[in-house]
Amino acid sequence: MEQAFIKKLETRLQRIYSSPDKTEEALRLIGNYLDVYEIAKETEQDLSERDSILITYGNTLTEEGRPGLEVLHDFLNEFVQEAIETVHLLPMYPYTSDDGFSVVDYREINSELGNWENIQRLSHQYGLMFDAVINHISRSSRWFEGYLNGEEPYTEYFITCDPDADYSAVTRPRALPLLTKFMTRDGEKHLWTTFSEDQIDLNFNCPALLAEILDILVMYGRRGAKFIRLDAIGFLWKEPGTTCMHLPKTHEVVKLMKDVLREYAPGTRIITETNVPHKDNISYFGENGNEADLVYQFPLPPLTMHTFLSENAEVLSEWMETLQLPSEKVTYFNFLSSHDGIGVRPTEGILTKEQQQALIDATLKNGGAVSYKNNGDGTRSPYELNINYQDALAGPESSDAERIGKFLAAETLLLSLQGVPGIYIHSLLGSRNDYYGKVISGIPRRINRENLDYGRLKEQLAEDTNRKRIFDTLIQRLNIRRNESAFSPAAGQKVRKENKKIINIIRSNDRTGETIHVLINVSGQEQTAAYEALKGKNILTGSMVNGAITLKPWECAWVKESGK
Repeated sequence: MEQAFIKKLETRLQRIYSSPDKTEEALRLIGNYLDVYEIAKETEQDLSERDSILITYGNTLTEEGRPGLEVLHDFLNEFVQEAIETVHLLPMYPYTSDDGFSVVDYREINSELGNWENIQRLSHQYGLMFDAVINHISRSSRWFEGYLNGEEPYTEYFITCDPDADYSAVTRPRALPLLTKFMTRDGEKHLWTTFSEDQIDLNFNCPALLAEILDILVMYGRRGAKFIRLDAIGFLWKEPGTTCMHLPKTHEVVKLMKDVLREYAPGTRIITETNVPHKDNISYFGENGNEADLVYQFPLPPLTMHTFLSENAEVLSEWMETLQLPSEKVTYFNFLSSHDGIGVRPTEGILTKEQQQALIDATLKNGGAVSYKNNGDGTRSPYELNINYQDALAGPESSDAERIGKFLAAETLLLSLQGVPGIYIHSLLGSRNDYYGKVISGIPRRINRENLDYGRLKEQLAEDTNRKRIFDTLIQRLNIRRNESAFSPAAGQKVRKENKKIINIIRSNDRTGETIHVLINVSGQEQTAAYEALKGKNILTGSMVNGAITLKPWECAWVKESGK
């Protein structure tokens, strides 16, 4: 490592570890790992309107006798092509539970999905996002086996706790015990398990653990990761007597990760995943781009759901008006649905209790479920809504036209906002609630994690089906978007609020001079928007607009100003 970089790491480590001995040890161990690599020469490319991310498991699409990544690659080549720039591969490592989020070995690929050669081939055509599930690891991992057997360095890789201590202040994401009892070579011990007894929290107060995690992140960057998603990162650092959420040392560790990746994998960006209220979420931008490059826009899914259920864009528009990026170096990762549910906590301070309850009631009426978290005082609060996003927006009594109209309008909003859009594969494919998967597994999140037979999917995409209608429309709009500089993450965003039934956003790119007026009718009635600057071509339909436009129920328009 070069001296200037060593000094930078030392300063960062001093903020993480109060002990000079630990700082020195961490610096030495990190150096042992990083000295194996040559300093990377490539530079980071700016994000643009061409950037969009498909979120998927490696085995969402299945075909007997073939590894999942190979099937996924065929689907991308045949049906998606250039419409998507990057593929987010949800945890692709060997695992024991939680659909991949209890990793056994961070350095290996789950054999059912394929191997590193499949990853390499995919990276030649698409950018890739890897998951770093580094708050915890599987109890079946070699690391935890070493801990149980008293082997170094693993004896310090995990957090041993006093079961009689007071943990009531600790933020709990699930209604499960915080500590789990294990029998070790040295007797019975209680360990910190934030998410489940199979997911053992890692101890970042251990220099050896920190150094090894940094090496794994660099390896991911070197093996094709354009983005690394830091899963559940807010829980990373633990201090007794605190909430153990978003602690200053957690932020310092993320900054350290950013420092190392800039030096040894400079083409790799960090995305932080923190399903929490907006203020806490955006704190991971840090200062002047020194922490996350992108943060998940967690309020967007529930606020969009509220908008289409209430047919009123006021709350969403007011919230969008407050969004200010702290630096040109960072942006939002926008999404509406994913492998997880729709977060309730991100709406705190934005929606009223009555509005939150309306989302819960709609979820239950429309076939979904609600997951809860413990509050530490014996009470529980709603944590997330488990439902397919298409079903979240319309009930079983709704017509296909209404449900699909609302859904396509919501997804078009996603493609229109400042930031990088992330589209879940089941949204792209127009999937519905998977009741079978939810009931058979007993896992609420499985309602939106269905495995699809690839042969049957190809038939559905060739026939006159709702799936084909949704897929074709979204692919068309993705292809339009990627050629319009007004949709660059660097382009500005202005919100107009003249009609509460219409989402009206103006995206303008000062560099190219291009401006697009986004108009989305969130209601079941025709709506009209009229203002002087609304002149140009609706690039979704090809029709010209001259100061006014009438939108059918749930209709969308991208009006590109004339001559630009």
